[in-house]
Amino acid sequence: MTSRATALTTACGVAVAATLFSVSLAARAANAPEPAKPVIVVLGDSISAEYGLPRDTGWVALMRQRLTDERIDYSVANASISGDTTSGGRARLPALMQRLKPSIVIVELGANDALRGVPLSTTEDNLRTIIEQAQQGHAKVVLVGMYVPPNYGPDYTQKFHGLYGELSRQLRVPLVPFLLAGIADKPDMFQADQIHPTQQAQPVLLNNVWPAVKPLLRTSSPH
Repeated sequence: MTSRATALTTACGVAVAATLFSVSLAARAANAPEPAKPVIVVLGDSISAEYGLPRDTGWVALMRQRLTDERIDYSVANASISGDTTSGGRARLPALMQRLKPSIVIVELGANDALRGVPLSTTEDNLRTIIEQAQQGHAKVVLVGMYVPPNYGPDYTQKFHGLYGELSRQLRVPLVPFLLAGIADKPDMFQADQIHPTQQAQPVLLNNVWPAVKPLLRTSSPH
């Protein structure tokens, strides 16, 4: 074989090898998993768990749809349980943080503590621990405030609501002042038990939460 032929053969071999290498890289890229979306976890009770509502019609599902509509690339995990208390949320959070590694945790708990007569100091301590655990896991936190029915007396009612604002200030987390703002004085916006909002009320709940959540989101384009 002449030196020219040898050179051509070598060149062809290099070209084939380069082509095969490029194909291999392309195949790897095609098969590589997409980067996981950042996760929003909603740690709540029955009001966030769609109690008495058709599936996927609650405010959490509506938030998931709004994120899609606005092309904000987050997934939403609804970790709400009907009847849950701050103690229950505190016990469940570590496993959720480990498994989902959320970027944002929305905490909607406390009303069931009041209904069960849990001391305010216990509720406050549990909420503080939940917030701190989420922050230690590098998640941003949104705290959702609630009122309790007035039959508990004005003093208890104000102190209960006040603990949310106090925790928000102390731990520097955004606060939704009152999840049921805009519907609390409208009986037709509640189910027969007059505790749980109707399907028609869910967009109002989302609009109450959204202003505290949206500034925490990473967006690829302005909306």
